[in-house]
Amino acid sequence: MKDIISLQKKMIEKNKIEKKAKTKNLSELELKEKIIRILRKDIQGDATIYSGLTKIKGVSWSLSNAVCKKLKINKNKKIGLFDESEIKKIEEFLKNPEIPTFLKNRQKDFETGENKHLTESDLDLRKDFDIKRLKKIKSYKGIRHSVGLPVRGQRTKSNFRRNRKKGSGIRKKKNKNETKT
Repeated sequence: MKDIISLQKKMIEKNKIEKKAKTKNLSELELKEKIIRILRKDIQGDATIYSGLTKIKGVSWSLSNAVCKKLKINKNKKIGLFDESEIKKIEEFLKNPEIPTFLKNRQKDFETGENKHLTESDLDLRKDFDIKRLKKIKSYKGIRHSVGLPVRGQRTKSNFRRNRKKGSGIRKKKNKNETKT
């Protein structure tokens, strides 16, 4: 008798949990329509947090994994299911990540010597300033940038051609007899 009562209680608790889960979870269509904004980037609500964070410029797969591990977030959770407080926590972590230096994208900054991690427009600005600095001091890399040639030692005999026209292939020579008629 006691076993039956305990089984009924377990079933009732299980049903309550299932009802809460159904009300919390949105349908697939609602998730797809829901768009979450993280660090000035719109991300579809049906994407997982692991893949969705990589849509932000400056966030790699390894950094996305580190965010999930540090904040103890399930990687497979959909972004549309996060509430405002969790999104703010993710944004704060991405602005000042407490991760090993090898995961940061700006190690030993030229001006300050610090290890930083930049995202979005900050990353673009830093890259542009670095290229302008290289051009200004007329280093080899700066000259290659200004001329529009590859910087990292690639071969240029067949690639990096400008103003290429459509290849005509090998043409047949015309016979003298055919040209007279």
